[in-house]
Amino acid sequence: MKRQLPVLIAFVVGIGLWAQFYIPSQLSQDALETFTTSWAVILSAAALILGILSALHHHWSKIQLRKPGYAYSIVMIACFALMVTAGWFSFRWPGFSGTTMQSDGFFDWIFDYVFVPLEATMFSLLAFFIASAAFRAFRARSFEATALLVAGCIVMIGRVALGESIGWDADHNLTSLTGWIMNNPNAAAQRGIVLGVLLSMVAISLRIIFGIERTYMGGGD
Repeated sequence: MKRQLPVLIAFVVGIGLWAQFYIPSQLSQDALETFTTSWAVILSAAALILGILSALHHHWSKIQLRKPGYAYSIVMIACFALMVTAGWFSFRWPGFSGTTMQSDGFFDWIFDYVFVPLEATMFSLLAFFIASAAFRAFRARSFEATALLVAGCIVMIGRVALGESIGWDADHNLTSLTGWIMNNPNAAAQRGIVLGVLLSMVAISLRIIFGIERTYMGGGD
């Protein structure tokens, strides 16, 4: 029963949410609104708490076993405790008020002047990895790589002011060609990828609803 009950709940909820799209009634709309505004929020909060506890358990285990890099786990737990304490008690210090980011507390100050710069630094580092991957992908060793190289060069040049001066006139230059590439071949490829993702979501949803996929219960069968 411990393994059958989650499958039964997933089946009932999945079939109910699927059927409400084809039953245009006030009852189905109220059921959907109740689920999206109440149950979905509760489940999201429970998943967030579970993820936090899992992350804390992982890092605490690394500290106890003195695994390589456990010092970073100490920093992570210390920063987590600091942010929770600052957010829970809503510290308001005079030295942290009146900033350009409208911060009026220690929690906001940490977010604006520690977290945001760290996030910007992370994305800046990712830019170098993307450039490195693009350099390896743009090697013209095949027709596909050559097409990617040509399209990439056109888009990069067309996105700057130089692209407007390369062409016959204002309507026929690299900038307009860049717009055509982004709005036609690129959009078509993106729609194909999104369509594939949606089909895979439908397939995995059906597997969960009918009890074929049970990995969410911690096992493969």
